[in-house]
Amino acid sequence: MNSNQKAIQALENNDYEDALLYFQKALVESRDVQSLTNQAWFYIHEEMEYEKALALVEEAIQLNPTSYFPYCLLGEIYLLLKKWQDAKEILAQAPTLPSSKATYNNLAIANYQLGNLKEASANFLLAADKSDWDMFGHVKCLIDLGEASEAKGKLGQFSENDDEFVGSIDVADLYVELGLYKEAVEWFEKGWVEYLKQSEWISRYVYALFKLGNSTRTEQILEESIAHQTIEIKKASAEECDEDWTQSDKQNHIKQLWEEKEEYEQLIERISSGHIPALKFEPVIQSDCYLFGCTRHNHAEY
Repeated sequence: MNSNQKAIQALENNDYEDALLYFQKALVESRDVQSLTNQAWFYIHEEMEYEKALALVEEAIQLNPTSYFPYCLLGEIYLLLKKWQDAKEILAQAPTLPSSKATYNNLAIANYQLGNLKEASANFLLAADKSDWDMFGHVKCLIDLGEASEAKGKLGQFSENDDEFVGSIDVADLYVELGLYKEAVEWFEKGWVEYLKQSEWISRYVYALFKLGNSTRTEQILEESIAHQTIEIKKASAEECDEDWTQSDKQNHIKQLWEEKEEYEQLIERISSGHIPALKFEPVIQSDCYLFGCTRHNHAEY
């Protein structure tokens, strides 16, 4: 059993110390595509040392690998470092990109962040399953492209019964983006009891109600939100501090809670003055196993 195989076995046994030692040993023995890529993968996924991983996998790319592993891994690192153009370019250079959810999702993120909405929309669709986050991204791109009719049709197919369903509040958010406030309110109502109360989405719920002229429900939502926030402030103020939750952490948390409470109190006035609560769309980078010699995924060594 060589050093790489021993490292993989250690990973399978959740023995991360030994895995690191064996990956490092493999790198000393031969600084090749396999040892550089596998060490980089370990740094990303077990230690979150992105800069260390970056140097290693860029070195692997210089060896002109015939496998897509180093290219996809480098694309992932570039996304983590918000180097959108670099991510797009390196993924395009891969010898043969796999038809995987992670690859298309990551390419979609790079294109979305670069403002290439048509390409991002197509990439998200290739990655998408029914009602999941990639389908959400696809619909969001369609809306941004002005393809409202197609976006509405695809959004109407989202179902709570689908395995990867994003969530009722997220569906509501897209209906707000489309200006379909009646549908948005219906979905917001579904999530009102279950979801954690956060100003980010409650402000959009209130906005949809305001656009429908439903002042009674608007007042109810704001009253409940303010009351909830008051309770949370009291709880936070009574919390004891320790080495994991310092006085500074506590004060920052309380400050945030007060700011959200004030936001609820001023929300109607702001919306009446033209404020539109924004949707924060932050697609999530997806990963895959790019380990040469991984026995779990039947990857051959390089």
